[in-house]
Amino acid sequence: MSWSPVSQLLIGLVITSTTMAVLWLVQRRSGNAGIVDAGWAASVGLLGVLFAATASGYLPRRVLAAGLIGVWSVRLTAYILRDRVIGHPEEGRYRTLRAQWGAAAQKRLFFFFQTQALAAVFFAVPVLIVAYNPLARWTAWDALGGVIWCVSVVNTVLADRQLARFKRRPENRGKTCREGWWRYSRHPNYFFEWLHWWSYVALSVGAPYGWLSLAAPMVMLYFLLRVTGIPPTEAQALASRGDDYRQYQRTTSAFVPWFPKKQANCHGSDG
Repeated sequence: MSWSPVSQLLIGLVITSTTMAVLWLVQRRSGNAGIVDAGWAASVGLLGVLFAATASGYLPRRVLAAGLIGVWSVRLTAYILRDRVIGHPEEGRYRTLRAQWGAAAQKRLFFFFQTQALAAVFFAVPVLIVAYNPLARWTAWDALGGVIWCVSVVNTVLADRQLARFKRRPENRGKTCREGWWRYSRHPNYFFEWLHWWSYVALSVGAPYGWLSLAAPMVMLYFLLRVTGIPPTEAQALASRGDDYRQYQRTTSAFVPWFPKKQANCHGSDG
């Protein structure tokens, strides 16, 4: 079964908009708007698989793209639900939004959830492009896409586990993680999540409008560096860890892993 790209996008938007409306109702009862992040990750994966299944490109490449986005989505959704939503209080950034919005909080949260529905469609577009790649054979670009995906996802998981292990030790309370990848980047999880989007850029080489796949990593980079990623995370870290985190900022790359400017103390790691 092959649908037109316009039909795929419209159906995808209906699916994600409905999903986010349901999740908005869930957060009204639970008081935890962080479920929107899990909903976004799940929606991107669902749409990616749907797009790959209903396009007309080279079938093996479509299967590969569906598998990559599907595994990425399941891992990230489970991580968010387990570590940020189920059994956890609402994250500070959402509590701040509720306080700022006051009586209009629920209306504005509904709008926010719907913008995440649009964002899910946007970030599934690279898979749609891959799914229409007509080149009926494997290429070096396909291999590169697979390598990028493996490197990015494996190291995202590794960075998350390094941080979780550090946080579990009581003696590290109030300290900043400098173990593993956290010695070389203040946000290695963000970096490797961003790197993941380049795998679909490689898989899109040769596809009609393949250059449009570049939009996903570019937009993701902007939001990580300027909006919802590093700025609020570092503001919270400074508030909770003060001078220890300021020293970490002075010595450690913010995003791209690189050698620290000077030997960091082996007190612990970032969180």
